[in-house]
Amino acid sequence: MLEFWKNQKDNLFLYVPFIMAAGGASYFATAIEPHIPFAWMIAGILFAILCLWRTPTIIRAILVFIFGFCYACAYTNIIDTPVLNRDLHDVHITGHVSNIDYTTDKARIYIRVPAQELNINTDNFTTVRVSIDSEKLPSINDEITTTANLFMPGIADTPGGFDFARWSYFNGITATGYIDDFTITHPARHSTANNVRDFMHRRAQSVLVDGLVLGYKNTIPQGERKTWTAAGVGHIWSISGFHMTLIMGWLFALFYFIFRSIPYVVRRVPAKHIAMICAWFGLILYVVLSGASVATLRAFLMATIICVAALLGRSAFSLRNVALAFCIIFLINPFYIMTAGFQLSFSAIFGLVWFWGTVNPKLPDNKVIKAIYTALLTAIIASVFTAPFIAAHFYSVPLYSIIGNLVLLPIFSFLIMPLVILGAMCAIIGIHAPLHLADIIYNWSFSVANYISNLPGATITAPYISNTALCCIILGLMSIVLIKPLRLKENYIFGAIFILAGIITIWVSPKPLFFATADHELVAMVDNDTIVFNKSRASNHYFTFDNWKHFAGVPADTPNTRAKNDKGLFIFQSPKTTIAYVQKFTATQNNIVNLCTDDNVDFIVSYLNIRAPYCEHKILHGGFIMYENGEIIYQNPHRRWHNPH
Repeated sequence: MLEFWKNQKDNLFLYVPFIMAAGGASYFATAIEPHIPFAWMIAGILFAILCLWRTPTIIRAILVFIFGFCYACAYTNIIDTPVLNRDLHDVHITGHVSNIDYTTDKARIYIRVPAQELNINTDNFTTVRVSIDSEKLPSINDEITTTANLFMPGIADTPGGFDFARWSYFNGITATGYIDDFTITHPARHSTANNVRDFMHRRAQSVLVDGLVLGYKNTIPQGERKTWTAAGVGHIWSISGFHMTLIMGWLFALFYFIFRSIPYVVRRVPAKHIAMICAWFGLILYVVLSGASVATLRAFLMATIICVAALLGRSAFSLRNVALAFCIIFLINPFYIMTAGFQLSFSAIFGLVWFWGTVNPKLPDNKVIKAIYTALLTAIIASVFTAPFIAAHFYSVPLYSIIGNLVLLPIFSFLIMPLVILGAMCAIIGIHAPLHLADIIYNWSFSVANYISNLPGATITAPYISNTALCCIILGLMSIVLIKPLRLKENYIFGAIFILAGIITIWVSPKPLFFATADHELVAMVDNDTIVFNKSRASNHYFTFDNWKHFAGVPADTPNTRAKNDKGLFIFQSPKTTIAYVQKFTATQNNIVNLCTDDNVDFIVSYLNIRAPYCEHKILHGGFIMYENGEIIYQNPHRRWHNPH
């Protein structure tokens, strides 16, 4: 055992980002906001201790965990995004347009307004995101006045589910809503990077430019996006390592060719060094134009580290470089660790660097076969390491992702991407021929993706993966990548144990009996592998239907079945539990006394916030999930990013 521990000494830094991220994730996952006085000071002191003093390994690990927790807490407090107290209807707001996001059917306008205009008692400014279904749009940095309907971002509707309120808080958004019209009170007086993006969008008028160059997230119709995802190449619509590698490679080749032809330069400085520096500045421009998402920042940081390592004559592709990029992104914004893009990006890059750096499989001598074999192994490793996170976040796993990547990525790499980038530049001067050709190739490649997505079993529906199960799987993947084995391949043994524990946790997790959203607008009961709702649709909880179906193990394409009711009174029954749900004021007024005294009714859930002292033990408040054994897990809105009241 001592020999095994000594063998890990050189690898201990690789554990730092994971321990730090565990501390940050623990902060984000707590049910009640922890109050840590002087969190910034504590985080700073711990950082100084970790950097300047040598401490025993176990103590250092504990300090790293506490640092991650305190840093996430301090960062959350310093952001201080104003939180809306209630929904606002027909509220007049005046502010500057900070950004415009284009979707397939409407535009989303980001307006920076004084928080006091939203009845929030603070002098801060905040951002609201409103949708508008109109061809008339403002320009970036215009000051506009409008009448808006604004809504509080919703909290998670399942334990560990996507919390839109938390996402909005860390993206500086106080409310979402819609407007019908606006008035420009002061036209824009200066330009920003968003102005350049908006100008290129309006000149190109191409969904390919919007998605592959400018980084807009919702330009591809939802049906097409599902096809690309089912074919295993949905990641091409999130600007990340794939795009950065292409841009970096093209720019490096271009500048290398230019400087190689200038003898005065190459006699004094290696042409590859100048070409790499020029390519890096080109990447900065691409990052700015693409909107600098999490995956883009991660890829840019990795490219930067690779450039620095290459210029210094060091190994560019190493697990230490990946770990360093992980730590930097955590320090930029600790909330990134909770996002799907971050988890998918780093799981893939850790797996690939480990496989090609540590495992280093033997490749064929034939160049063509070697290229195919390399691409195949890369696709397999990336698919294996990202599969748990895809299943956890998107509830399904594409079975033929390896085929999709092998067939479709070369088309995007060598045909569509070059044409789209060239077309984006040509469109500025009114030439659209490259984009027309890119559209033709795109349509053909989409037909290929459609064929792959329609193969039998193309998409496997994943069961609900709890945070506990996902943590076990992450520990398994960490063991495989980070542990340096001696003789028994201990990394694979520990990896198999943790991954098996995660699978068993998924398998034995109990099924829910009853669901309720925080506002009690939507409730549902599961009975005999079917789920019934109190209504068949709810505009405020559009995605909740599918989330609850997945959580309950019901196919997502199952119709939303509505339970029977008597003038707003629903009785949900299971073999062990009877739950009464009252949806209307009259139903509550007429039935609450009988429901309280009826011994056959175990629980009462009401759309109205009712209080009845003599049967308070029966009345359930807030969002929750109930299991068959009677356990109730609440969606506690007691965090800084939730409604403060």
